[in-house]
Amino acid sequence: MRIIAKEVLTDIPGNRIVKLELLAPEISRQAKPGQFVVLMATEEGERIPLTIVERNPAKETITIILQEAGLTTKLLGALNKGDSLFALVGPLGHATEIKKYGKVALVGGGVGIAEIYPVAAALKEAGNHVISILGARTKELLILEKELRGASSECFVTTDDGSYARKGFTTDVLDELLKKGDISLVYAVGPIPMMRRVSQVSLNYKVKTIVSLNALMVDGTGMCGCCRVAVGGEVKFSCVDGPEFDGHLVDWDELIKRNKIYCQQEQHVCKLLGK
Repeated sequence: MRIIAKEVLTDIPGNRIVKLELLAPEISRQAKPGQFVVLMATEEGERIPLTIVERNPAKETITIILQEAGLTTKLLGALNKGDSLFALVGPLGHATEIKKYGKVALVGGGVGIAEIYPVAAALKEAGNHVISILGARTKELLILEKELRGASSECFVTTDDGSYARKGFTTDVLDELLKKGDISLVYAVGPIPMMRRVSQVSLNYKVKTIVSLNALMVDGTGMCGCCRVAVGGEVKFSCVDGPEFDGHLVDWDELIKRNKIYCQQEQHVCKLLGK
């Protein structure tokens, strides 16, 4: 669980994004695109899930990317090469179904761009025409553009403020592409409002849509029930039934409410940490 390498991808105050390469021999041998790990930075810390962005069995390492937002991500961001995590378990969750779909559109927003990267690479290797649509609030927060261009057949970039590439949102590009009528699958990862909007847009064209949900998790094995979400009227657990679900069937209102349940406590702890 030792940190082999660390890279700060964006160093904007309040929006720092950090890339960590971790020594994890067993996980690196078994992990597949779409799966995640649950880790603890310290013995007294919380357990949080993070997607496995890359794996390198030869080096026995996995790579994760995180945005410093809450207590644990700030603790992780403060660690350096040579430091070790307290705990790490994985790979968890169902892997993405990789097969020949034809033309697929992958939508990544913010740090969700890191999560579509391994899926894009695997789908392209399986013979698909991969279109990646990347979105960030501003140019400085855009990550992995070079890597996604290499893993895609086509790549589009949008920024909310127009500071780079096209001004607007990922769903603007997606809507234009879906109008052409030749996309077989949409796959989205990012902020909940973005994934919800992606699902709404794709539903208009009746195109199958998979979203990777970032519901709150604790144990990651289906025991605590913290990550439950309603999908198609049934209760599912993101950790063991997901993290990927049919975006057209997710109860987005419920998911949004559940993800905000501890916001006040988290902000309080982060303020204490800052002192």
